Amino acid sequence: MPSPLPPRERPLSPHLQVYQLYRKIAPLLSILHRLTGVALYVLGTLFVIAWLGAAAYGPGAFATVQWVFATPLGYLVLFGWTVVLFYHLANGVRHLTWDSGRCVTNEGVRSTGITMLAMVLGLTVAAWAVGLMMVA
Repeated sequence: MPSPLPPRERPLSPHLQVYQLYRKIAPLLSILHRLTGVALYVLGTLFVIAWLGAAAYGPGAFATVQWVFATPLGYLVLFGWTVVLFYHLANGVRHLTWDSGRCVTNEGVRSTGITMLAMVLGLTVAAWAVGLMMVA
């Protein structure tokens, strides 16, 4: 028996190719927020396990891990982890701003995205400047 209601014409959800991520900042930053959360979890866990595990194992193992972190590749990985950390933090603050009802317009989303990227750059540079001054 056919349904008494007429069939609904529902719009299909567009695929990622429709969004043109290179033209819009909001979806790109949203995807990066999720990816940075995963990277923080995975890399942060590995760093902490390596560092604390080596400290618990003894001075020789700890010195080896410290040496690995002090190599150019170690600095590059730690720098990347710092960028990811500040990106995720700044984007979390951005989401808290939206949750308070501020900057939820298209222009507000765009301006908070640009502000957030500037904060990431500034915080990363400041953290590394302070860290390198303490090492020297």
